[in-house]
Amino acid sequence: MTSETTDITFSKAFLFGDDIDTDQIIPAQYLVTGDRTELATHCLEGADPEFASAVNHGDVIVAGKNFGCGSSREHAPLAILGCGVKAVIATSFARIFFRNAVNLGLPLLEIPGAADSIANGARLEVDVASGSVVNLDTGERFQAPPEAPFTLEVRRAGGLMNWVAERAGLTAASH
Repeated sequence: MTSETTDITFSKAFLFGDDIDTDQIIPAQYLVTGDRTELATHCLEGADPEFASAVNHGDVIVAGKNFGCGSSREHAPLAILGCGVKAVIATSFARIFFRNAVNLGLPLLEIPGAADSIANGARLEVDVASGSVVNLDTGERFQAPPEAPFTLEVRRAGGLMNWVAERAGLTAASH
């Protein structure tokens, strides 16, 4: 396993609405770099200009339907990962964003109705592997479908490239 992480975290929720597109996640003028740390400084700038300075490592994004719609830029999940976001919880995800997030190791939890019940700033207990979310402020519990074994392996490896490298017997530095 390339990256050691715990699947359970206590997080602050950052709430967003429906149809948060990749231009809002990372505006096009910042696509000149693939450096996740640099991208993180502009993450979700189009939806909340204060997000990048307010988010802390381990926090989560909670959103409505169709999160990540728009262009197929890999920079969107990279920016979110660069911020240290533990997971994105949404009613639904755009298909290409979902695929890019899996490929990069960003945990996604699809939980219809969570965005309607979780307040901005809520304290959450999130278990990514089991899909369990508990709102510590209200006691309300949510359940996403458990992560597929393959996506769990890819995420725990730190993304698809690391997963492939592990199977080929390569180190992260050699690919």
